[in-house]
Amino acid sequence: MRTLVLYGSSRRHGNSETLTDLVLKEIPCTRIYLSDVHIKPVVDQRHIETGYAPVDDDYDQITEQVLAHDLLVFGAPIYWYGMPAPMKLFFDRWSQNLRDKRYQFKATLAQKEAYVVLTGGDNPRVKGLPLIQQFQYIFGFVGMTFGGYVIGRGDRPQAVLQDHRALAEAAALNRILREKAEQK
Repeated sequence: MRTLVLYGSSRRHGNSETLTDLVLKEIPCTRIYLSDVHIKPVVDQRHIETGYAPVDDDYDQITEQVLAHDLLVFGAPIYWYGMPAPMKLFFDRWSQNLRDKRYQFKATLAQKEAYVVLTGGDNPRVKGLPLIQQFQYIFGFVGMTFGGYVIGRGDRPQAVLQDHRALAEAAALNRILREKAEQK
């Protein structure tokens, strides 16, 4: 099982990265930090005859990584009750990929399984649920299996390590993902 993790935070070593890394402990994976790559905003060209124009950025390389992996893990902080900008740019470009003849984007994503790891400081287990639902809708639209999620509390660096419930849920998900890796 090939695993890809996409970190959506605008900074490194935050709570979402820490919790995501606990979920993926001892699981070989490819890591992409979306804040380290250049993704231009989508320009909606769905309804013009020529379709989407090529874009000079790093997005196609990320798409190829996504399509080459079986399991996707999205780790992100909850920014103003939503998805961080680097991750939102990534998902917005899916509109372009759905029409890109180089990829069988939707059909390939339908063969994948995705998990989400979120952290936040303002009652995240409740206020992060709309973001979890957004991920569910995104995954459902392309037919991807949504395997589950972990939400942790942490507003200062490493504070999530004091959230014993999140740590237990991360450890449980880690066991599940390691079992899946062993079966493949």
